Formats: sequence, structure tokens, C-alpha cells
Amino acid sequence: MAGNRDEFHARPTAALRRWPAPDDGIAAGRDLRSGGTWAGIGPDGRMAVVTNVRDPLARQTGPSRGALVADYLRDAAPAALFADQLARRAVEFAPFNLLLADRVSCQFLGNHPLHRHSLAPGVHGMSNGPLDAPWPKTVTLNAALRAWVDQGNDDLAPLWDALRDETRADDSALPETGIGLERERWLSSAFIRSPEYGTRASTIIALDADGHGFIAERRFDAEGVCVGETTLATHD
Repeated sequence: MAGNRDEFHARPTAALRRWPAPDDGIAAGRDLRSGGTWAGIGPDGRMAVVTNVRDPLARQTGPSRGALVADYLRDAAPAALFADQLARRAVEFAPFNLLLADRVSCQFLGNHPLHRHSLAPGVHGMSNGPLDAPWPKTVTLNAALRAWVDQGNDDLAPLWDALRDETRADDSALPETGIGLERERWLSSAFIRSPEYGTRASTIIALDADGHGFIAERRFDAEGVCVGETTLATHD
């Protein structure tokens, strides 16, 4: 998994680390306002990522979406079962896309609209629209990840570079999500630089079939400068 967390710079956040007991099996950054996280790994090869869904008319209240990731990582239920159970109450949350993985499967659950299925093998893109929607930055990042996999080289530089790309899409390729053309342009690049809102962190997660691997994070300030990097292995 390779992705960016875009958020207001004023929102308090803890860097990637191992969480304290009783959650010491989790490795993730942490939203210090709500206590959840946007991406992380847990025991036995568990991994989860959440994004919001861009719809200015949708309700934005409800329980913390970051808690969805944290709750799954500290749970022992298979990804498929957790997703099935969560689907029954997904309407309680503001719009989200959620990816859950364990050593058996990779599951997707979205609630705007409600959509739940197991992911087929291959490369998928999850942004702030429907899963695998052909948004320009999603298509570009999918291609970068696919090329990295095909190359068979463990060097993460191509993935970090793709996540750092500030190229904006042509107007003809932009989605229409109800936020206006200027904001569509501004949000069309993989890496967003702005004094108030932008890319706060880039994350790469790599796990093998036995649940072994790592999570790596690069953090950025309001000027887009990298201010820290952390890598944690699943088993030290």
C-alpha cells in the first residue's frame, strides 16, 4: 500500500510509532483529536486504511472514521467478518472508504453509497471517490505501484517519488465532485501543498503472505518540507 494523508495542518497528530499497551501490537500514526488513525498495521499481518469520500452535501457528523482502522487492528476477527459486521452500522459514520486486509483476504467497505466486496488480486486505487475511480492521481499512482511490483526491486524511492508528485491534472480529466473547478484542480495532484491544508504524511505498507513486513512514513510540514521519517517492522 502506498498513499498520502491529506489533512489540515492544525489538526494535532502523532507520528508513526508502536502504540502503548494494551494496543502495543499496532503500529500507526495517530490523530490526537479523535484517537484513531488513517493507516496502520497490527498483529498477524493485519492492515487497514481509511479515506473520506468527497461530497460537500453529505453529512460530516458521526463517530470517528479513524476509529474504524484502530478497532480493526486491535480486533482478532477475520477481515471479511469484520467488514460484514461493520456494514450493518456503516450508515452511522460520515462518508468513508475502508480497506481491511489480513493474511487471508483484502476487503473493501464504503458507505457512500454502501458498497462491500472482496478485492481481486492486482492493483487497486482508493481515493476520495468510488473504489478504482479513474481520477488522474489514482491512475498515475496505480501505474507507479504496478511498475514497482513488476520491477521486483525493494528500493522504495520510486514509490516515494510518485507520492511526492505535485503535477496537477488537465481540466478535461478532472472529476466533478461538487467542490468547484479551482478546488478540483488544487486537489488533483498526488501531493498537495498549502499553508492550511495539504499532504501531512506519505505511508508505504508492505506485508507478505506470512504477515511479515513493515510500515514506513514520511511527514511533511505546511510548506511541504519533509520533517521526519519512520520505518517499523512487523517483527523486531
